[in-house]
Amino acid sequence: MALMPKRVKHRKSQRGRIKGNATRGNRVVFGDFGLQAMQGGWIRAQTIEAGRIAAQQYIRGEGRLYVRMFPHKSITARPLETRMGKGKGEPAAWVAVVKPGAVLYELGGVTEEQAKLCMARLAHKMPIRVRFVRRRPA
Repeated sequence: MALMPKRVKHRKSQRGRIKGNATRGNRVVFGDFGLQAMQGGWIRAQTIEAGRIAAQQYIRGEGRLYVRMFPHKSITARPLETRMGKGKGEPAAWVAVVKPGAVLYELGGVTEEQAKLCMARLAHKMPIRVRFVRRRPA
């Protein structure tokens, strides 16, 4: 089942613009390796879940996967072949707004080779350009 918020203040949100780079959530903190966004964009809840399942199947219980994004934004859509006007459409999907530099997934408790292969599987599912990053020594 795809992620979505339990409650929201407003059902329908405006599109907005993605400006600048991520200043928060832009370094690996929970695991040892991460997948970092190099472009801004929206990532649907179904895509986040598909990536999570692909990674979990690959690591098979050895190691831990952390999902560092959550779909808070609702995206509306009008039915097909509907004339213009008649207001804004109903919520159709939930998306996570991702800025360049944000860490999307983290992986801990596995070797670097395993992490690279796992993150490569995840990267194929992402609609934006991503890169493999390591945790910086504190």
